[in-house]
Parts: sequence; structure tokens; C-alpha cells
Amino acid sequence: MLLLLELSILLAAAVASAPLWLSDAGQLYAPALTFALVMVFSMGTLGMYQHDQSREDVKSTVLRIMPALVLGFCLMQLLAALLPQAHLGRPGSMVFLLGGGAVLLARLVVFTSAQSSMLEQRLIIVGDGPLARECLELAASSAGFHPFRVVGFVPVQGEMRAVPPAMLLPADLPLLTLARRYAADEIVVTVGDRRNGAFPVRQLLECALGGVPVIDAATFFEREACQIRIDSLQPSFLIFGGGFDQSLLRACVKRVFDLVASAAIGLLAAPVMVLTALAIKMEDGGPVFYRQERVGRDNRLFQVLKFRSMRQDAERDGRPQWAEQDDPRVTRVGHWLRKLRIDELPQMLNVFKGEMSFVGPRPERAYFVEQLCEQIAYYNVRHGIKPGITGLAQVRYRYGASVDDALRKLQYDLYYVKNNSLFLDLLILVDTVQVVLFGKGGR
Repeated sequence: MLLLLELSILLAAAVASAPLWLSDAGQLYAPALTFALVMVFSMGTLGMYQHDQSREDVKSTVLRIMPALVLGFCLMQLLAALLPQAHLGRPGSMVFLLGGGAVLLARLVVFTSAQSSMLEQRLIIVGDGPLARECLELAASSAGFHPFRVVGFVPVQGEMRAVPPAMLLPADLPLLTLARRYAADEIVVTVGDRRNGAFPVRQLLECALGGVPVIDAATFFEREACQIRIDSLQPSFLIFGGGFDQSLLRACVKRVFDLVASAAIGLLAAPVMVLTALAIKMEDGGPVFYRQERVGRDNRLFQVLKFRSMRQDAERDGRPQWAEQDDPRVTRVGHWLRKLRIDELPQMLNVFKGEMSFVGPRPERAYFVEQLCEQIAYYNVRHGIKPGITGLAQVRYRYGASVDDALRKLQYDLYYVKNNSLFLDLLILVDTVQVVLFGKGGR
């Protein structure tokens, strides 16, 4: 909603100031739309559309808008120089100041409204174990998409208590009575064992029929954190929970997006790839590219192509190893290739061959996949779609280098497998630009 609002505001600012930078009023809307799209892209690459931005103050918002305006100005000048036949014009500083001021004002109104207590949702959590505690932490943090307040926990027999005793609600009162007494907007069920007699099935049904929504912890984490939590996951959730779109239409849209995104980024990054190849060759005279066997869709093996970022004898004992922080096997050139994710660029060829998608779970080596499938439940679900050059786990979590990292990244991968769409692909693409620009998560 914020993106669409600011796109409209920037478009209006460009149209209103058109006489300042366009000589032909008849060719107004194409340059104005280009200006608005470039500015939205610039703000997106600097992380201004991530949901945690709604907690920022005025100073932080101004500090983010200023570099976005500079980036947008540079991009508009570049487009005007490269595409003179498009008659985009060269917008001056006044246009950017007008657009930036309007965006700042819009954000102040939207963020102030979003933080209003009127929009805060009140939760009652059924259960008092470790999972209930994690729901409390998510509700209290800025990671969720909505402001929540947990009004209390309903203890259930058999749960290992992990919540503050002061937040326990009377267990002898019906759930619907509690929900109405505390004006709860939603009930979240975190109970793991639902087969014993202590699980309040009938009372939860009364709440649902009484107009109080009831969801489980898996749905709560999926909706608020873009994760499908392994520790709260029931097989029935994957079977009956919807999603997992594998239709012909989705496959065609996905393939077109892969080809267009890979071709565009490949052309833009061509000079960088040429310089990278020269730098690798000059450093140690070794091969520029590195091929490595990875596991793809339906567990099929393929050879992924990367710029070489490690020494040629990185695995001289023949045994695969997890990458470490400040890994000594990484070359000086390779350090920057990994930090800026440039080493992944040759995988555009894997996309064109149909072995990978542009967006999807990162492909892992067969040696590690075999171990992870034994140690982590549902790990093999991520192989239900093609792996990707970038993915939700890559923009939300750091570089994976352990079984625990693999578990945490799997929770994002499962979310993507279940909810993949063109819109989500575009969001991940924009976030990827931010990750590359700021070198986040490289190892």
C-alpha cells in the first residue's frame, strides 16, 4: 500500500513540475512514469519498503531518502543519456526535492497511523510452552507485519512452562469468556500434543463460532515472519494448508521472469564479469570459473557455475566443508566476490539451461543434502521447485554455514515453496539489490 501510494505521489510531483524539465508537454506521462518508477526502485534498493521501516523515526527516514534521491537522480541521467529517443528529459533538483518532500510527508502520516494503538491486535495464546514464548517474542518485536499485544496465556496440562507466570489467564474459565473479557482479536494455539484430553477442542470451536478467529502457531509465523516453523509444523498443514502452486500458468510466468531477469542483469553486469575474470586470472593464474555438483528440483544433480573465489586446493582432502567466517581458503579477490555476491553471476547460464530459476531456494551440495535430510524434518520439500540464484532465505538470513543455519534458512525456503508468486519474486529481486549493494550476509 505504501509503495502504491508513493508511486502515485511521485507521479503527481513529476506531472506538476513538468514545465521545469520537459520542453514538450505532449510527451508528459511517459517521462513522469519513468521518474516515479526509478524513484520507487531506488528507495526499494535501499530497503525503504521493508516492513520494519514502519518503526523508524523522522531522522532515520530522512537519512534513507537522501541517498535514494541521489541514486534516482543518477539513474534518470543515465537513462536520458542511453535512450535519447525516449525523450525522458533531465529532471533537475527541484523535481527530486518536491518528490522527496511529498514522500517524507506521506511516510510520516502512514507510519504515525500504523503505530496507533487503534490498529493494535490483542492476542490470547493457548499454551504456555517454549513455542508460546516465541510467539510472545515475535509479537513484541518489530519483525512481524502487524502490531500485537499478547494479553495472556491459557495454560494447558502437559506443557513445559516457559512464559511469565504473571501473564497466565484463569484456566477454569471458558476460552470464549476470556476472549470477550480481554477483548481479544485472535487466539493463537501453540500446543504441540493435541491428542491428550487437556487440549480444549470444544472451547476453540466455540470461539470460532463466536466470532473470535483461531489460528495455530504455524499459521501465525507464516503470516507474520514469512517462515514455516519446523518445530510447530504438522504434516496436515502442508497437505491441506493451500499454496504450492505448480500450475502451467505459474510455470510459464516463472520461466518468462527467469529469462527476462537473467538477461537484463546479465547484460548490465557484463562489464563487472569481465573485470572479475581478469582479477581472478591476475591473482593466481588459476581457472576463472568453478563447477560444483548441486542438487536441483526432484533431487536431480547438475553442475552449478560460479566465479572461483577459493584457492585451487580448497578441498584437497576431498571432503566437502562448510564455509567459515573469514574462511582462510578464500582468496583476496574471492573475499569481495563473495561479499558482493558477484561469484554467483555465472549461474545465469544455469537459468538459461533450465536447471535453475532466478529466485528459489539456494541449491546445496549432495554431500550436505544427505546429512541435512537425516537431521532436519521436511528438508527435502525445498527440492519441489527449481533452486535459485537468490531467494527469500538469502535476503532474510545470513550465509548458511552449519546445520542450525540450514534449519533457519529452510523455514524461509518452505515459505517460498508454499507461497511462490510473481509478486514475491519481484520483492525478493528488489531486496537482493539491497543485499548486494551493502554486502550483507557474505562469507
